[in-house]
Amino acid sequence: MKQKLLTFCAAAILLAACNNEKKTDEGKTQSEISSADEVKKEVAPVLDSATKMQNMMAYGTPGAMHKMMASWDGNWSSDIKFWMAPEAPPSTMQSKAVNKMINNGLIQLSTHTGSWDGMPFNGVSQTGYDNHRGVFWSTWYDNFGSGLMYCEGPWDEANKTINLKGKMTDPESKQLIDFRETMKIVDDNTQIMEQYITHDGKEIKSMEITFKRTK
Repeated sequence: MKQKLLTFCAAAILLAACNNEKKTDEGKTQSEISSADEVKKEVAPVLDSATKMQNMMAYGTPGAMHKMMASWDGNWSSDIKFWMAPEAPPSTMQSKAVNKMINNGLIQLSTHTGSWDGMPFNGVSQTGYDNHRGVFWSTWYDNFGSGLMYCEGPWDEANKTINLKGKMTDPESKQLIDFRETMKIVDDNTQIMEQYITHDGKEIKSMEITFKRTK
């Protein structure tokens, strides 16, 4: 009887300890969740109608970055290098690009034509600048793939370079992978685009294009 009583008491003490520990853990978890919610929670500013209208007008008004893009309008030649494998020499091709500002001067539409290994090539890019977020954005699609590439990033005034990052479908593995591009404005008639993709955590250079204005 004494042995049974001791066993019962021990079990009761153990159960109470487990319950207390569970409550403590739950309390901590709830506290952590509440704290995280407070950090994530953003209070939307209360704006009057005049400010809202002013913001909307500013969002759709071309600024300095759009004027810079407009200066790139015209016809360009493109000398393209691309690497099928890091250790292999690059393949090359030439194409032509025509740049034209659209959408009230907010977006630059670029159409690209050429050929590679006997196959016709055509691609379309659109580039804009988000006035409110302060970033460039760019899309690309062509007849060599069925997907859309999207990237965005800031303007580096010191180096005259747009630094873009995004994700793309890898046509070989079918996976969504990271990529980045830099567009350096060398002068009024020369631009150099470099593209890098990340495979298995390693970044490799995949493309380089030298654009030269033809007229």
